[in-house]
Amino acid sequence: MNNQSAKAVVKIQRISPRKARLVADLFRGKDVKVALGILNNTNKKASQLFIKLLNSAIANATNNHGMDASKLFVKEVLVNEGPTLKRYQPRSQGRAYSIFKRTSNLSITLEERV
Repeated sequence: MNNQSAKAVVKIQRISPRKARLVADLFRGKDVKVALGILNNTNKKASQLFIKLLNSAIANATNNHGMDASKLFVKEVLVNEGPTLKRYQPRSQGRAYSIFKRTSNLSITLEERV
């Protein structure tokens, strides 16, 4: 049995990892057609990022690894924390509150179903 896998990665996306994981949990382990259907009907910012990433992974699988697109499924979806942008919000009496603009590193791995 040939256990080839195709991967697509996007780094430093301006979305909180906590919010991106909500969407990632929806399609982990599903067939790619089902996953695309779920993402197209999900009204979240992260779903658009994952659609582009999933299409890239499908293209990598078919073009670089010669896999059949109809047999692909989502083996692994990773959402890791990227670098955090630190900003400050002026407050009363000379104080400053910290604002953390979090970023995410997204990764999708696809494999063929047997």
